[in-house]
Amino acid sequence: MAEATIPSNVRIEDAGPSRKKLHFEIPADVVAEKLTGSLDMLAVEAQLPGFRKGRAPRRLVEKRFGEAVRNEAKSQLVAGAFQQAVEEHKLKVIGEPFSSELESLQVEDGKPFAFSVEVEVMPEFDLPKLEGLKVRKPIPEVTDAMVSGEIEKILINEGELEERQSPENGDYLTGHGVMTTADGTEIHNIEGAVVQVPPKDREGRGMILGVMVEDFEKQLGLPRPGDTATIKTRGPEQHEVEAVRGADLTITFKVDRVDRILPAQLGDVVARFGLGSEDQLREMVRSRLNERALIQQATVMRQQVAKYLMDHVHIALPERLTAAQSARLLYRRRMELMYRGVDPQKIEEHIAELRAASGEAAARELKLFFILSKAADQLDIRVEEAEINGRIAQMAIERGQRPEKLRQELIQNRQVQQIYQQIREHKTLDAIVSKAEIEEMSPEEFNKIMKEEATA
Repeated sequence: MAEATIPSNVRIEDAGPSRKKLHFEIPADVVAEKLTGSLDMLAVEAQLPGFRKGRAPRRLVEKRFGEAVRNEAKSQLVAGAFQQAVEEHKLKVIGEPFSSELESLQVEDGKPFAFSVEVEVMPEFDLPKLEGLKVRKPIPEVTDAMVSGEIEKILINEGELEERQSPENGDYLTGHGVMTTADGTEIHNIEGAVVQVPPKDREGRGMILGVMVEDFEKQLGLPRPGDTATIKTRGPEQHEVEAVRGADLTITFKVDRVDRILPAQLGDVVARFGLGSEDQLREMVRSRLNERALIQQATVMRQQVAKYLMDHVHIALPERLTAAQSARLLYRRRMELMYRGVDPQKIEEHIAELRAASGEAAARELKLFFILSKAADQLDIRVEEAEINGRIAQMAIERGQRPEKLRQELIQNRQVQQIYQQIREHKTLDAIVSKAEIEEMSPEEFNKIMKEEATA
């Protein structure tokens, strides 16, 4: 465990956009004290052949464990000095420190220890005026056709799988998927993986093991149970797994079974939901769509504020997105889509498309993250535990899950922090909306204006 404080001399310099390089020199007496303390502690616990525990001569302990002691001391000195520098210089660190030289350096008794690390930090920039923005507010309307369409989705989601001997477009394949890079590195090895034969409206595009493949239908074909399909593609540049980025990938998929979803009967779904009639189902669906429409209304208003902020803020972003940043951006988008009630399958397809998006798109996401973080600090936005629990419950309802089950999933996947961040960003955007000049209009008028502006 790192020491609370490690005396050191530190010099900080810019190493590129949103990146700092920290040069450390830890005095010789501090190094000696750390090495002596580590060795003394080990001597008490060490048990060497021919000696009782703690009785082995110090020189033998040092000869046997000296390298391990020096490596451990180095780790503690580096971690302690770095943490102290972050606190003293109030660095807003957004990633793990990295160094190309540290692994080859060694600490030596009686000598100072000098090393350098680089770290990505929050960029420095000015926010524009946050009051008096012009924001359009579409007034949502839930139509009978929208209710009927949502019921059709429910019938599919509640439907049954019919096993088939050969697939057609839209059918699902379950099997064993393995993803490797050109040098044989295995990225994924998943039993029970599921892929969909692209429906006709996808124009051949499809997703497998989280990667979107443009000619997926052509490469996949229509494999039967027992067949193995081989898919070759290039890894997305924004993938959260570093080894996948820009790599030549080979994915083998051995099909175990083929299924087609048969929609459930309306009467069965009414009974399954504990309702008395189709009218009650339609009313329940209409209520859910009204809630979703209000969420969508808030979303498009927030998007207008976000666009204003993006257009009026200049940030020198890091030269390349790290794997950790890419993962964080994908988590943010996944949480946003879950909040808006998007179907889980559509969410995963969207995430796969985002992985394949240009570096420019990923940079925009990162830029917005920085802007909203600073705006939240300026507006003193806080998030309470009850708000996090409420958001999880809302998302669980949309997904048809029990809130405690979804919460447990989020904890296991370390995504609760993303819920916190999502709420904080939404509250930040809503605080700006509350100070805006609001113009109400119909959804048709809103869509027309937005289309005209996009074209322009």
